[in-house]
Amino acid sequence: MQLNPNFSINDLEVQLKRFWELSGEKINLIETSFDTANGAPVFTEKGKYVTRGWTEWTQGFQYGSAILQFDATGDEQFLKIGRDNTLNKMAPHLTHTGVHDHGFNNVSTYGNLLRLIEEGKIEGAAWEKNFYQLALKVSGAVQAMRWTPTQTGGFIYSFNGPHSLFVDTIRSCRALVVSHGLGHVLQGENDKRISLIQRAIQHILSTVRYSIYYGNGRDTYDVSGRTAHEIIFNTNDGNYRCPNSQQGYTGFSTWTRGLAWAICGLGETLEILDQIDECDYSEIISKNDLIKELTEAAKATAEFYLANTPTDGIPYWDTGAPNLHKMGDYLNEKSDPYNAHEPIDSSAACIAAQGFIRIGNWMKSTDQEASERYIQTGMQLASALFSEPYLSTDPTHQGLILHSIYHQPNGWDHRPDPTKAPYGESCMWGDYHARELALLLQRMQKGENYYSFFNCVGK
Repeated sequence: MQLNPNFSINDLEVQLKRFWELSGEKINLIETSFDTANGAPVFTEKGKYVTRGWTEWTQGFQYGSAILQFDATGDEQFLKIGRDNTLNKMAPHLTHTGVHDHGFNNVSTYGNLLRLIEEGKIEGAAWEKNFYQLALKVSGAVQAMRWTPTQTGGFIYSFNGPHSLFVDTIRSCRALVVSHGLGHVLQGENDKRISLIQRAIQHILSTVRYSIYYGNGRDTYDVSGRTAHEIIFNTNDGNYRCPNSQQGYTGFSTWTRGLAWAICGLGETLEILDQIDECDYSEIISKNDLIKELTEAAKATAEFYLANTPTDGIPYWDTGAPNLHKMGDYLNEKSDPYNAHEPIDSSAACIAAQGFIRIGNWMKSTDQEASERYIQTGMQLASALFSEPYLSTDPTHQGLILHSIYHQPNGWDHRPDPTKAPYGESCMWGDYHARELALLLQRMQKGENYYSFFNCVGK
């Protein structure tokens, strides 16, 4: 990626205004035409959102998007969409024991609504505030039940089963962090009180120690900063066995959306550690040692992203994708979503951009040079995403950010031209994270209260 040191946050002002105008149109388009009776919207086909029964992890992004739209614009119709649908449709996600995605579904809905109350942006009666708090307490505890112990700690296992650690889940851990922040614990057999923050920290440590590489020679493909989508453990003795991948090309290449989840989750975690009492997790690791490990992982993944992404910062779906060699010097050119060989995943850029900004903001007092580079990266990624060909301006297309994919190995993504890679479609997580990115930047640009998921916990 090529950085422009003269680009500033004020350069985004016009783009942000247009972004929110288009965003509101897309939310209304989905709300008036999509039937959730058959499941949540996942990605678009020919410009229309469709379901994909694999795991229900995107409905929170649908209604969370409306809440973010209200937050950014003050338009009450979107608050009503988000509020009413959270109340009427999100309850099953609170006790869904079959997914590792509580931090996506429930923090994006109940968490955002509670945050708006705590920030004073909406009024909430005592019962409503208590309702959101209870929902978030339950959600974090239910997610924490998906637990596999290892030789060095443990992790929240993926929907593949107890052997499987997904790099994605580092960001979904915020369900446990919020639940702990609200004073909750998980009670197990014989009334054992299980600390949610300790489980969250143990999972994050498992991710940075196994899912992220540091160039230390763990295997032949140990390149600093790359990530493996899935890590396999022996559940009989808790030992690490090998890397794997579900949505990437292989366990020995880097699925760029997984890399982005790591960057985003690390940035969010570093930001909030000062708001969590060290004694709540000190039997796992000291705060200084935790910060050291997370900072090393954040820098490694951020630098790998910068080195393995086209000049505009929008990545192809996997850095080891088998046909990239046919594309010439593609890292020294802008991304090409219409190429014949490998698809772009713009949703990875939406997720990573927020992470870069959060890491950069956190590093302001410790590493000024890296801080400026990472904030610059996030702003320029936003500028690329909020421009054509990535910003969806077609009034009939339900997606907001174009040229994302869901599952390249399974061949799920629509190909409007069979001679080219999949292009032209959107996904619910990409659109939601674009809105989170826009809200974060808008608040920074206007000098408003810093946007953080942990704001829902209050003072």
